[in-house]
Amino acid sequence: MKLRKRLVAGVCLVMLGAPAAQAERARQIVAHDGVRIDVIAEGSGPPVVLLPGRGRDSLDFDDLAAGIAKAGYRVLRPQPRGAGDSQGPMQNLTLHDFARDIAAVIRHEGNAPAVIVGHAFGNWVGRMTATDYPELVRGVVIVAAAAKAYPAGFAGAKELSDAVRKAGDLSRPEAERLEALRMAFFAPGHDARVWLSGWHTEVDESQFAAGRATKQSEWWPGGKAPLLDVQAELDPFKPRSMTNEIKEEFGARAEIVVIPNGSHALIPEQPAAVTDAIVTWIGKLPKP
Repeated sequence: MKLRKRLVAGVCLVMLGAPAAQAERARQIVAHDGVRIDVIAEGSGPPVVLLPGRGRDSLDFDDLAAGIAKAGYRVLRPQPRGAGDSQGPMQNLTLHDFARDIAAVIRHEGNAPAVIVGHAFGNWVGRMTATDYPELVRGVVIVAAAAKAYPAGFAGAKELSDAVRKAGDLSRPEAERLEALRMAFFAPGHDARVWLSGWHTEVDESQFAAGRATKQSEWWPGGKAPLLDVQAELDPFKPRSMTNEIKEEFGARAEIVVIPNGSHALIPEQPAAVTDAIVTWIGKLPKP
C-alpha cells in the first residue's frame, strides 16, 4: 500500500491569569478512586485531550491548546500525577492506571468520545486509554514518538537515554542541560531554553517505572482507534528509516504527517504546523 505523507511547515473551576484572548481558560479538579487530576480546560465543542511527554507538565501546550480551541474544540490538559495539583499514588503503577485517570477526565466531560493527543510518553498513555476504554476515544494523535524498536546497528540509543536523563536533572549545570536538550529534543536554531523548566523528577520516575511495568504489546496498537502519527523530520528518536512503520503495521487506520525543521520536542518548535495537522485530521474523522 502506497504511503501518503504530507509535509506541513467532584469539580472546582478557577480562572487562570490569562490574556483576554484566553479568557475561557480555566482550571478544574476531576476526582476518582482517591486520585485528583488537575485539568486545564478551554474552548467548546468535541473534546480533545492533550498529554505531555515523560516527566513534563501540560503547560507545554499553551499555544497548541489555544489553536485547537480556536478551531472549535473543547481542549483538556490533565496534569500527570505529581504535577500541578494532580495527586495520587506514584509507585507500583502501570500505564493502565494512567489510562484510568484520562478516562475519568473524559467521563467528567459527559462521556463524549475524545481525540487524545499524546506527545512522546503521552502517546503511550493515549494508546493505553484507547485500548482500555475504546468507547471514550475517537482517535489518537501520536506526536514525536520514538520508533517501536531501533533498527539493527543503531548506535545512538544510550546517548539519547543519557541526554534525556541530563535534560530533566535540575541539579546539573544549566550549560550541561542545554547541551542535552539541543542534542535530543531541539532542531538546530531553535531555543532549547524553553524546556529548562517544566520538569518533575517524581513524575519522571513514576512514569518510567509504569512504562517498564507494562508490556509494549498492551498499548502499542491503541485498540482499534484511528491513528495520526505526527513525526518530526529531525527527531533522533525516530530514524527516517522507520518513518512508515505504523502505516505498514496498521494500514488504513493510520496516517502519517512529517513536520520539517522540528525535533523530539516538536510542539514548542512548530506549534502552528502541529495544530494544523491535528485539526485537519480530526475534521476527517466520523462525527461522534
